[in-house]
Amino acid sequence: MDNLLIQVTGKKRVVLFSPRDAQYLYLKGTKSEVLNIDNPDLAKYPLFSKARRYECSLEAGDVLFIPALWFHNVISEEFGVGVNIFWKHLPSECYDKTDTYGNKDPTAASRAAQILDRALKTLAELPEEYRDFYARRMVLHIQDKAYSKNSE
Repeated sequence: MDNLLIQVTGKKRVVLFSPRDAQYLYLKGTKSEVLNIDNPDLAKYPLFSKARRYECSLEAGDVLFIPALWFHNVISEEFGVGVNIFWKHLPSECYDKTDTYGNKDPTAASRAAQILDRALKTLAELPEEYRDFYARRMVLHIQDKAYSKNSE
């Protein structure tokens, strides 16, 4: 969900990454495996250096808008109090009705991930060379049909 991070007291450093950089963030579920974003292990995470960082410092009285889907890393630079305000902007039927805090993916995205998992399990029945070929075709099909044609 979209989020306002309101810094009441203290200081924080916030680093944001666009959803378009997800391919460079080494995602495992909804989190990045790259824990030290200031000094990443580039031997282990070589693509991380391609991710574009957006960085700011928040002090008392500052408000930062964090758009839905943007990955963020927040470091407290001194003791402080921050308040987050989240809100849903998709139609209510897009959200899981049991998700009180809005932490789950929209229901259509969850269903698509489950279908993809089944497709990958089916591809696993093929010999490696065939599995590789058809998986690459699927990736190209997804890019053609689902990726935004708009550039940043």
